[in-house]
Amino acid sequence: MSEGTLPIRTEPWTEENFFALGETPNKIELVDGSLWVSPSPNGPHQDISLQLGIALKPAARTLGLRVRLDLDVRLQPGTILRPDLIVVKGPRVVSTTDVADVLLVSEVISPGNATADRLLKRQLYAAAGIKWYLLVEPDMPDYESLTLRLLRLKGDAYVEHAVAASGTTLTLDDPLAVTIDVDDLLDL
Repeated sequence: MSEGTLPIRTEPWTEENFFALGETPNKIELVDGSLWVSPSPNGPHQDISLQLGIALKPAARTLGLRVRLDLDVRLQPGTILRPDLIVVKGPRVVSTTDVADVLLVSEVISPGNATADRLLKRQLYAAAGIKWYLLVEPDMPDYESLTLRLLRLKGDAYVEHAVAASGTTLTLDDPLAVTIDVDDLLDL
């Protein structure tokens, strides 16, 4: 396979086919036998993910949890997504995390993935039973402000639990206790 191209398949992709791709320059996810391909995140997106991880890590560590960036999560057989950030229990060394170990999932909206993160991934994460979904919505294209939306699973769908915009803080008490200064996530 040459760089930047995927093999042509006439039948659905399996997990074995998916993992055989190895590392690629794009973000590739597997959903019910189809590949979702998106460009790698831009610098501000990565900065926000990193700063969010730094904000969550101390509280996670006190509970024996881990904060992971950009790691595959198997939601169900044949569906593997790569969230921007997850809070998980489980072993230190993994390449793919099982959904049963995920306590919180977070996506940072980018120009090319807003619909997937706000609608499609939200539904997939809810169907998989992940209790908390933290949606990070930067003001694009300048990334000088952002909004955090903490969603809680109620039944089989997410409901808004808390919202915090630039200049305020977001307080979580479950799955870990932490207060996040929204502006600290911006690398200004």
